[in-house]
Amino acid sequence: MAARTKSAVKAKAITPLTKRKAWKALGIHYKKIAKVHLRKLFGDDPKRGERLTLEAAGIFLDYSKHRINDQTIKLLLQLADESRLRERIDAMFSGEKINITEKRAVLHVALRAPKGSSIVVDGENVVPGVHAVLDKMASFCDRVRSGAWKGHTGKRIRNIINIGIGGSDLGPVMAYEALKQYSERALTFRFVSNVDGTDFAEAVRDVDPAETLWIVSSKTFTTLETMTNAHTARDWTLKGLGGDEKSIAKHFVAVSTNAAEVTKFGIDTANMFEFWDWVGGRYSMDSAIGLSTMLAIGPDNFRAMLSGFHQMDEHFRTAPFQQNLPVLMGLLSIWYGDFFGAQTSGVFPYEQYLKRFPAYLQQLTMESNGKHVTLDGTHVNCQTGAIYWGEPGTNGQHSFYQLIHQGTELIPCDFIAFAQALNPVGRHHDMLLANVFAQAEALAFGKTPEQVKKEGTPDWLVPHRVFEGNRPSNTIIMDKLTPEALGKLVALYEHSVFTQGTIWHIDSFDQWGVELGKVLAQRIIPEIESATEPKLAHDSSTNSLIRRYRKLRKISS
Repeated sequence: MAARTKSAVKAKAITPLTKRKAWKALGIHYKKIAKVHLRKLFGDDPKRGERLTLEAAGIFLDYSKHRINDQTIKLLLQLADESRLRERIDAMFSGEKINITEKRAVLHVALRAPKGSSIVVDGENVVPGVHAVLDKMASFCDRVRSGAWKGHTGKRIRNIINIGIGGSDLGPVMAYEALKQYSERALTFRFVSNVDGTDFAEAVRDVDPAETLWIVSSKTFTTLETMTNAHTARDWTLKGLGGDEKSIAKHFVAVSTNAAEVTKFGIDTANMFEFWDWVGGRYSMDSAIGLSTMLAIGPDNFRAMLSGFHQMDEHFRTAPFQQNLPVLMGLLSIWYGDFFGAQTSGVFPYEQYLKRFPAYLQQLTMESNGKHVTLDGTHVNCQTGAIYWGEPGTNGQHSFYQLIHQGTELIPCDFIAFAQALNPVGRHHDMLLANVFAQAEALAFGKTPEQVKKEGTPDWLVPHRVFEGNRPSNTIIMDKLTPEALGKLVALYEHSVFTQGTIWHIDSFDQWGVELGKVLAQRIIPEIESATEPKLAHDSSTNSLIRRYRKLRKISS
C-alpha cells in the first residue's frame, strides 16, 4: 500500500479529547464506579474471572481484577473509535509519516514483516531492504560464532561489547538477558552505554583486546556518549594491539547510516549494518541494533523473535478492538491515569531472565508518551504518560510491594508469568507462580477488619493489618520464555503505547525532550575543560557548580 502525499504529515483535525462524547460519558461513569470494590464486582458476577479474559497470539490476559464493568469497556472502546484509532493503525502500517514533527514514517513493524510483504515509503517498498540487512547480519554472525572471523592477531573472537545508549543499549541489553538461556556461552557479551568512565573500565577489565569485537551503534555516528566510548575503545584496542591502525577493521563493526564517519573511524563499511530514519531508537531492538542479540542467540532464534513480533503486529492490526490485547491494555491505562489519577504503573515479571524488561519499558513508554503538546500543537488538557517501573518477582515482594498493598498511591500492576520454567529446580517454579496468583488476589480483595479480628489480632493492631484491596492488575501468562515469546511481549507493549498516544492525540514517536540537556552539555564541556577561567553566562546556580567543579578538579589533578 503506497504512502500518502506529503500533506499527510499534518495532523488531521479531531475533537479535543475532553470534548469527545465517550470521554464525557466515562467521567460520569467513573463517579458511579470509582468506589465500587472488586469484592462486590466479583460477588455480583461469579464467572467474572473466566469472562474478563482474552487470549491471542500465545498470550493469555486476565483483566478481571480491574475496577471496571461491561459499561466501562463499552465506553473505552467507544473512546478508541472516536479517537480514530483504527485509522491511525492503518496509517502506521501503510507507511504514512505519522511522526509529524520529524516528518517520518513509523515502521518498526516493517522490521519484522515477512519476505514478500510490501510496505511503501516515498514510493519504495522497504521490506526487501530490511531482509537484505538481516541476511547480511546473519552471514556476519555465522562467521563470528563459528570462529571463521578472526581478530587482527589471528585469535578467535571471544568477547563482544556493544557500545550504544538509549534504544541502542536498552533493547540489546534486555534481549540478551531475557534470552540468555539460548545464547552462545562460549562468547562473553558486555554493554557500554554510560559516559561515566566506570562503565567502560568495568567492561574491559578482564578481556583481551585480541579477542574482543566492538559493535558501535549510532545512527549518525556522532552521538556524544556513544562516540566518546567508541574512541576510548579504539584507543584501548590500539594500545593492546601494538598501535596498528589496520587492526580496527578486524575489531570494530558499526550499526549506522553515516558511511563517511564510519570510514573515518577506521571501520570497513562492508561491516556497517544499516537501519532507517523510520526506525525510532526505542523501537529498534529488532533492527541491526539487535546485532549483539543475533550474535548471542544465533540467526535462527533472532528470526523466531521477529516472527513473534509479527504475530502480535498482525493481531493488533486486524483484531476487533474488544478482542485486541494491546488496545485493551492501552485503554485500561488511560482509565487509571486520566480518571483515577494513577501516576505510575508497575510491571513485575516473575521470570528472572526478564530482569531488565521494566527498564526497557521505561524508555518505550515514557520517551514515547511523556508529552504535553498534542499533534495540533496545543497543550494537553489531561494526564499523559505514566511512570513505568518494576523489578522481577519475588524480589519486589520484599521491598516495594508494601507500598502497593497498603500505601496511599493507586498503582495498576502487570504481572507477567510463564507456565514452563527454563531451569526446573524442585518446587521453585510452582512456588513462583503461586506468588503471582497470590499477589494479584491480595491486591484485588485485601483483608477486611473483620477477617483480621477473626485471626485473634488485638484491637489496637487491627488497623495495621488491614489490606484495603481494590488495587487493579493484569495477569499475563505465556507458555515459555522463548525468542518468539519475547517478540510477542515487546510488541504487545509497543502497540499499547501507540494506543494510548492515539487517544491523547500526541506524537508517540518523537523525543524532543531529550535534546535540551544534551545541547547545554555541549556548551558546558569546553567551559569545564578550558585552561583559562571561562566567562560563564548561565544562571547563578549552574555558574557556581561549574566553578566549584573546576576548583575541585584542579585540586585532584
